[in-house]
Amino acid sequence: MTSEFVIGLGRQALETMLMVSLPVLTVSLLVGVLISIFQAVTQIQEATITFVPKIIVTFLSLLFFGSWMMERISGFAREIFQNIPFWIR
Repeated sequence: MTSEFVIGLGRQALETMLMVSLPVLTVSLLVGVLISIFQAVTQIQEATITFVPKIIVTFLSLLFFGSWMMERISGFAREIFQNIPFWIR
């Protein structure tokens, strides 16, 4: 294994991690911004108001995107395990 190969594998792992986490983080961010705007408009400055909606939306987005996320992670792991014999040489 060369250093270029290890760096490429690390890059691919980081890209996979970012692609898998992006939908859930985006949905959570959007809900947080909407709740913050609502709090600013209504002048309700309660910190605990943001937690429950963000948890619910995060859970729902995990249910919605979960199969796609597992497919991406499984494909990455399958590719690594299939190529192990070629990397050992």
